[in-house]
Amino acid sequence: MRRSVMGLVALLCLSPLAADAHHSFSAEFDINKTVTLTGTVTEVRWSNPHGWIYIDVKGEDGKVVNWALETAASNQLYRRGWRKEDLPVGAVVTVDGWLARNGTPTANSGSIKLAD
Repeated sequence: MRRSVMGLVALLCLSPLAADAHHSFSAEFDINKTVTLTGTVTEVRWSNPHGWIYIDVKGEDGKVVNWALETAASNQLYRRGWRKEDLPVGAVVTVDGWLARNGTPTANSGSIKLAD
């Protein structure tokens, strides 16, 4: 009985850490604010819990802004057919996604289209 109680206490103490380890989509991104961006890949990070693609996007004012685009985890991208070499630095891509709530040039990617 004592071991069961100690195990339950340990589990309860650790559960907030696990819950805090990952964010919900709606906490970070606004489903009502869609964006379509076309730009040049500057960096790709295959990581967990999310991968990231960074692209330079030229605005209407001529200024270039580097956007951070959250993707699925690297193992999910791999299962969907993506490979690291599919998005080389310098490739032009068009990304449809949802803007970050914090107003930074960050978005969650819904689809990624290559120039070809």
